[in-house]
Amino acid sequence: MGIYHFLGLAFILFAIGAVGFFVRNNIIVLLLSVELMLNAVNLVFVSFSRYLHGLEGQIFVFLIMAVAAAEVAVGLAIVVSIFRMFKTLDISKMNLLKR
Repeated sequence: MGIYHFLGLAFILFAIGAVGFFVRNNIIVLLLSVELMLNAVNLVFVSFSRYLHGLEGQIFVFLIMAVAAAEVAVGLAIVVSIFRMFKTLDISKMNLLKR
């Protein structure tokens, strides 16, 4: 399998994540879509790192995974707080500026 197969898979994963982010209204689905897009970018970095015989792409993947773990922790705390305030996870029903 060549690099184009991996880039095609990464493009499909990123497109699914982007569509999920812009179409869905559930906060948890939005966070999962962001994670899917980050993993697509990770796949691109690892593919080019393997293709070019370097370690820079894998170092970037490690940093992106650390940022993604922090994003999940902070995002889950925000989701719990929003759920306690509004009793729903649907962002179309939340109006913070009208309160």
